[in-house]
Amino acid sequence: MALPVVAIVGQPNVGKSTLFNRIINQRLAIVEDKPGVTRDRNYAQAEWMGHKFDLIDTGGITWEGGKIEEEIRAQAEIAIEEADVIVMLTNVVNHVTDLDERIAHLLYRTKKPVILAVNKADNPEQRNDIYDFYSLGLGDPIPVSSSHGTGIGDLLDEIVSDFPAEKDSQANDVISFSVIGRPNVGKSSVVNKLLGEDRVIVANEEGTTRDAVDTPFTKDGVKFKVVDTAGIRRRGKVYEKTEKYSVLRAVAAIERSDVVLLVLDASTGIREQDKHVAGYAHEAGRGIIIVVNKWDLPKKNSTSAKEFEREIRAEFQYLDYAPILFVSAKTGQRLDQIPSMVKEVYDNQNQRIQSSVLNDLLLEASKLVPTPMIKGKRLRVYYMTQVSTNPPTFVVFVNDPELMHFSYERFLINQLRQNFDFAGTPIKILPRKRK
Repeated sequence: MALPVVAIVGQPNVGKSTLFNRIINQRLAIVEDKPGVTRDRNYAQAEWMGHKFDLIDTGGITWEGGKIEEEIRAQAEIAIEEADVIVMLTNVVNHVTDLDERIAHLLYRTKKPVILAVNKADNPEQRNDIYDFYSLGLGDPIPVSSSHGTGIGDLLDEIVSDFPAEKDSQANDVISFSVIGRPNVGKSSVVNKLLGEDRVIVANEEGTTRDAVDTPFTKDGVKFKVVDTAGIRRRGKVYEKTEKYSVLRAVAAIERSDVVLLVLDASTGIREQDKHVAGYAHEAGRGIIIVVNKWDLPKKNSTSAKEFEREIRAEFQYLDYAPILFVSAKTGQRLDQIPSMVKEVYDNQNQRIQSSVLNDLLLEASKLVPTPMIKGKRLRVYYMTQVSTNPPTFVVFVNDPELMHFSYERFLINQLRQNFDFAGTPIKILPRKRK
């Protein structure tokens, strides 16, 4: 299920990026004591009291200035439209301004939960000055200090209390998969051929699909839901408001999916954009199938598929677990294999391995390759247990997590793959110190 989305909005220079960095507990957004530093939306995942959510930092909203200010406001409006909860940040030092009132009026119309946070309330006297902000009509203002961390816990408590209730998921018996890729690789054509009807607009120009379209279907008694996403472009190449919005929707579609089809174009080969697009799904921990579309177009010989597969493996080394399928949406070649492959990857994503079996594997692995020694201290691995699925995640209890070199972690992942069927799914290893 997609995570709740929280957007931080407000006029320029009230401390939105500082609050963003404070909540995610890292310095991701640029902070500078002058307005207009944040021009685009920043995204990060945050967590509070067991509740995970996507956080968006926006540029300062203003109705003055030129084209840049208009673009910043458009970006903020996109974030507002996508958000489940909105935090309007103001500044106690400046008191209530005309711009605050105009932004509050904009937020009234969203019909969404809006939390009013008053920043730079660094001392008790300043916290007493927040009562003027009741005039904005957004409920009880919450005094915070983004720079010092004061009041952030109260703000986060209010944010998570406004999250939408999780819907009863039909995902218990429906496998959801999304179709992603750079523009014009034939994603919509693949979806239409799978469904046997023209459910998605197809045209020979980039960006035809502007939104994500969920479509249920049944194949061999198995229920599926396919999401055809707008073509994802590299962030620096996305200019139009609709294009930027489609990127956000595509990322949200990946979050809703169990499995992702990464569509490549056989006629144009692998591009840098393809790797960028694949990164979204890999970082989200989703099952992945690489689908090479338009396989009817290139001139081929008996080794063409193997040569293209070698190129894919070289360019997408971090997706070495993903199966590859060569298809043609135009002729229908091999498209009938997609549902069964999605089901297989879904099953792999959700399988659980007993701890006793894992520890037998761990014992054999340590005999095969001794644990590494770093700065005169040897890693000792005590036991392993699976803590979650989708993706399969394993905790390995050790004497010192810092001694778990990435190469040995990779070795353990390879041992898991050799002994169990994890095709199509990433595997996570989390070293933990044994208490």
